[in-house]
Amino acid sequence: MKYDIANRLIWFKGEILNVNDAKINVLTPTSQFGLNVFEGIPCYWNDEQKQLYAFRLEDHYNRLVKSARLLQINCPYTKEQMKKALTDVVKANEYYENISVRQTLFVDGFGSWGSEEPVEMFVAPIPKGRMSKEYNKKGLNCCITSWRRISDTTLSPRIKCGANYINSRMGQREALRNGYDTCIFLNEAGKVSEGPGSCFFMVKNGVLVTPMLTDSVLESITRDTVIKIAKEILKIQVVERSIDRTELYTCDEAFLCGSAMEVTPVISVDKYVVGNGESGIITDKIHKKYLDIAKGKDEKFKDWIEAIY
Repeated sequence: MKYDIANRLIWFKGEILNVNDAKINVLTPTSQFGLNVFEGIPCYWNDEQKQLYAFRLEDHYNRLVKSARLLQINCPYTKEQMKKALTDVVKANEYYENISVRQTLFVDGFGSWGSEEPVEMFVAPIPKGRMSKEYNKKGLNCCITSWRRISDTTLSPRIKCGANYINSRMGQREALRNGYDTCIFLNEAGKVSEGPGSCFFMVKNGVLVTPMLTDSVLESITRDTVIKIAKEILKIQVVERSIDRTELYTCDEAFLCGSAMEVTPVISVDKYVVGNGESGIITDKIHKKYLDIAKGKDEKFKDWIEAIY
């Protein structure tokens, strides 16, 4: 890492500059209303190969474009331009470690919450070890938050936009206020949905169970990765179905997953201990294989990674 975290370089409106020099007007729609869409793109360092790999980059850009379309903002960048911006800024910072890259399309200018342009972009990498505390824990004590997850009839969780993370904030702040690490949301029907910025899985009798995408769940790239690892590599049965709250209190294992979260064990829910209160066997196997693939150690999934250097 060439620069300290407070002075790292970011890509901003076509330039690479010190993060402190990247400025927007306080009256922009992104500043006032959270009118932006974004991706958190994980990149993993392979020390043996001396290479940094971006994980499922094409899928992240496909989702970013889809989010922009659903939020009805005009994206002026091609996927190739997005990729070049990410690569250029990571190289400029000389990152040779695991990082997460926030790539955001935001509505600039002096419009309102109804504006669709002008749209600009920033790309801001950060070492994984410097991210929020819940993303660096070995196990999570969770609560079921009293706040319900947004739905496709309010502000769809399919849209990965700044504004819909306020819903996640409400649940997360409630969890922290009551002494938990994070929370798990129920949807409007009272079924298990997901965590703040993370998807939920549990293990019951050797079967991996996760809510359906229609249960107010983000179309998560990590969720899809976990399902493929379980089915194709570990030969574990995977069931996508609605989950009742009380099932969480009696499951054998549980974990939250996401680009920032990776695969993090849930060790308790509402003070009910999950399993033996430690990371489970299946959870550990999935996490290990996830890291192997993301670091370029599995030839079968080479098409999921792209070399930065």
